[in-house]
Amino acid sequence: MTQQATAATAPTITNGVDVTALFDTIKAIKNNNEIAKFQFRAKNQWIDAGHNRSEIKEFYGACEEDQTRSEPFVLDSGEPPILLGNDSGANPVEYVLHALAGCMTTTMVYHAASRGIRIEGVRSELEGDIDIRGFLGLSKDVRKGYQAVRVKMYVKSEASPEQLAELAKYSPVYDIVSNSLPVQVTIEKS
Repeated sequence: MTQQATAATAPTITNGVDVTALFDTIKAIKNNNEIAKFQFRAKNQWIDAGHNRSEIKEFYGACEEDQTRSEPFVLDSGEPPILLGNDSGANPVEYVLHALAGCMTTTMVYHAASRGIRIEGVRSELEGDIDIRGFLGLSKDVRKGYQAVRVKMYVKSEASPEQLAELAKYSPVYDIVSNSLPVQVTIEKS
């Protein structure tokens, strides 16, 4: 094999992302929109008081059930003592901050890679404000969830902060958090 042929088949890696595979994926989706449809799933079991546990394993994507995970990811949720828990895990609204940070970071890195923008480092700090009178049903004027969330990202890159912010906002979790979406709840007796 010639050196030119080897270079032509080697993937392009930017920010740890296989950009060659990324563009191949985009091309495949352009040819068949069904490949883009994913369904992620979680199963949750209450343990005690504010402690519950989720398992995340199966998902549907690229026109088939995923078979790559042999074990589930296990996530414990709890509440701090001030909220009558025993700190058995981060509380659910803290997981929302984690999901938002993780998704915005990944999104920024992937979109930057697809544009040839190098990123040397990303870290973030998030704050979310909640007035628990809404959760407790003490005020109809106070929403149950976050009233505001602030995300501060520190990015080492030659790209401008405005350009990087635009890339981060492609995040699906940013979209979920910043826009309303329908959530269907069904309760069945077991």
